[in-house]
Amino acid sequence: MKKPLKITLIVVGVLVAIPVVFVGTTATVNVVATNVEAADRQVYGELVDVDGKKMNVVDQGSGEQTIVLLPGQGTASPAIDFAPLIDELDDTYRVITVEPFGYGRSDDTDTPRTTANIASEVHEAVSSLGVDKYVLAGHSIAGIYALDYVERFRDEVTAFVGIDTSVPGQPGMDADLPLGLFGTLKNLGLVRLIAGLSDDPYAGTPYTASQKEQLALFANKNSMSPTMLNEMEHIAPNFAEAESRTFPADLPVLLFAQQNNTGVEGWAELHEKQAAHAERGELILLDADHYLHHTKSPEIAEAMKRFLG
Repeated sequence: MKKPLKITLIVVGVLVAIPVVFVGTTATVNVVATNVEAADRQVYGELVDVDGKKMNVVDQGSGEQTIVLLPGQGTASPAIDFAPLIDELDDTYRVITVEPFGYGRSDDTDTPRTTANIASEVHEAVSSLGVDKYVLAGHSIAGIYALDYVERFRDEVTAFVGIDTSVPGQPGMDADLPLGLFGTLKNLGLVRLIAGLSDDPYAGTPYTASQKEQLALFANKNSMSPTMLNEMEHIAPNFAEAESRTFPADLPVLLFAQQNNTGVEGWAELHEKQAAHAERGELILLDADHYLHHTKSPEIAEAMKRFLG
């Protein structure tokens, strides 16, 4: 073999080997780190039996009214994520945060992540606590699940509070997502790597250093897990099923939404329409990003207390 050709082949081999070795290293690190971090993840809440598995619920505060909180899609640890809002509410209300399967400390599941299944599981968790009257509140995609939930359990839900919730007719929710790629990135440890190199997603928020650390640890465990990916796979059909649904007109509905959501056309108008359908409906626009409760919990809690009072 001529020397220049031999050198070229060696260079090509090295260039191919470097990313292979790199990815192999990140995959190994991810597996080892996830196992090691299990001991560092905080133990909180109460595990209740749901569909033969364990679902985590966090029960805080006391009061004549109970609020059940549901997270947005992909929230790694709902109880910690909602902490600023819970701190504003638990002096007045009993606040129950439900961590659906695949979230927080709850088990994963092979049950398809349809709206109906998720709503049934959440209801089973709430019922296990002996609660039969409550305000249902949620963030983001919880607004879609809540439509089915309220329809089936209307005699239990006294009001709905949406925190920048998803709404029927929301554009762009029928897009095909590269779920296989997401799963591969997770297994290769690249999701962990990207998160580690990214800016602090909680900068400027009231979370403590310990809470931020726990949110990162639970994200390493739950992000792009099979349960999460299955829920993402069902986003389009779940939105399609909700297209013609509304909350009952006699259900009080309080909605908080981004004032300037440039990513979704007609965001405020869609929420105005949903609030207007209720005999007692109200929309409050806030100047903040999608996770309104990260920075606007005092304002949200104050409005909730007025509305629910």
